[in-house]
Amino acid sequence: MSRHPEVKWAQRTDKIYITILLPDAKNANVKLEPEGKLTFSATAGSQDTTFELNMELYDKVNVEASKISVGLRHILCVVEKAEKGWWKRLLKGEGKTPLYLKVDWDKWVDEDEEDEKVGGDADFGGMDFSGMGGGMGGMGGMGGMGGMGGMGGMGGMDFSGMGGGGLGGMDFSGMGGGDEPDSDDEDQEPPKEDSSEPKATKTEPEDSKPESIGEVPANV
Repeated sequence: MSRHPEVKWAQRTDKIYITILLPDAKNANVKLEPEGKLTFSATAGSQDTTFELNMELYDKVNVEASKISVGLRHILCVVEKAEKGWWKRLLKGEGKTPLYLKVDWDKWVDEDEEDEKVGGDADFGGMDFSGMGGGMGGMGGMGGMGGMGGMGGMGGMDFSGMGGGGLGGMDFSGMGGGDEPDSDDEDQEPPKEDSSEPKATKTEPEDSKPESIGEVPANV
């Protein structure tokens, strides 16, 4: 039986931020449709538990202008609204808000304070939905990233297929397998002989002559 991951959301006049909190997600698949339907599926955990979402958003969206970024701990979707305006809620239905859905207070601003909010997704380097045919079926290879095992040097990771993730200008060639830096020992002088070592000395033979005996005084 599938489960719902925790979802946080916030909005601006022109876009919606949807963050799916699912650490080490494997085989992540996200699909966004112009009518505002967002579906998500992935597996996570030691038992590869299945997580799924099927949300009808409040209004229509611009799929071509929307972006998505898959991280180690969450999946962030920046959904562009088809028409600018402040949504009353995230979902189209007027029923009770699902327990898994919460407001993302880190990104949330009130409508009258939007112009005062600095930042946003100016540096967001995620992939666009249109380039993935509306989904992320090709992200199955991300399963190998689970756990990362301390990111041992990152030597085996290929970022070229992760699409616009903001890592294009980084050179990882020097992070593993490179030549070790020269040791400072090469510039040092070779050790000198230890002058404290006792030197061999020539031993003179003892005098072979018999000790002299004092003259005996003549008898008086």
